[in-house]
Amino acid sequence: MKILKTLAGAVALAGLMAGPALAADMTVGFSQIGSESGWRAAETTLTKEQAEKRGIDLKFADAQQKQENQIKAIRSFIAQGVDAILLAPVVATGWDQVLEEAKDAEIPVVLLDRQVDSSDDLYLTAVGSDLEHEGEVAGEWLVKEVGDKDCNIVELQGTTGSSPAIKRKAGFEKAISGHDNLKIVRSQTGDFTRTKGKEVMESFLKAENGGKNICALYAHNDDMAVGAIQAIKEAGLKPGSDILVVSIDAVPDIFLAMQNGEANATVELTPNMAGPAFDALDAYLKDGTKPEKFIQTESKLYTQSDDPKSIYEEKKNQGY
Repeated sequence: MKILKTLAGAVALAGLMAGPALAADMTVGFSQIGSESGWRAAETTLTKEQAEKRGIDLKFADAQQKQENQIKAIRSFIAQGVDAILLAPVVATGWDQVLEEAKDAEIPVVLLDRQVDSSDDLYLTAVGSDLEHEGEVAGEWLVKEVGDKDCNIVELQGTTGSSPAIKRKAGFEKAISGHDNLKIVRSQTGDFTRTKGKEVMESFLKAENGGKNICALYAHNDDMAVGAIQAIKEAGLKPGSDILVVSIDAVPDIFLAMQNGEANATVELTPNMAGPAFDALDAYLKDGTKPEKFIQTESKLYTQSDDPKSIYEEKKNQGY
């Protein structure tokens, strides 16, 4: 009997030392936007890794950038009776009905890296950066870098209607407001992709005297910036000097561009949104503890002075 009690105590102690974990046989549906960028691919990889580490059965659905595919996936998850749903919403609007369906089924939904224009009682929490603050950080860097010099800016926006596109634009404009020497002269969506970023930048260059009238490029993500850098080089100009380049995400390839002097600054968006999301679900599903409605991640600025070679290697190990 003493031996049994000792063993039981050891097992209990081991459980405490192991720390919290989601309940066994947990099933979570994950509706991902797609794989339009290196950052998005890293988020998917890290989410799958986090799920595996915690013993979670992750049901993954790639929406290929279409909201209708995400809505179908969520309804499929509800029909399967999953324990929770992770949603990285492609756009901000149009979610009320399907989120209401999840709520009626008593399935908590956690938003990853993007927001929705729905009542916050329709989802448990949202994990992400302050998207508007990201834009502000990028704009503040450019204000300091340019000083009193006149600067015509071209802007590559993210997917039309998405919360990053809306808020990263608003934050950047807030940062440069009051600085009459800085002006956005061209702004168009590049859909967060390298191909479209290059294509739109080519049109900007043609419209602005071969790029000679452009002082800086602000891209809502690094992938569009990388595509734009190629267009700038093909136009016979030097990205990073003839045209300053500032963007958001901090994916590995932007640090390669920094090493080559072709990009100047990026604002980091961590791809590990799933870790905090699973922690919030763990507490909620175990004892009903409700998290804050927004769990904010850090928005860190990197420039060419931050040893881009080492950061590139570090990022490559994060699932990009």
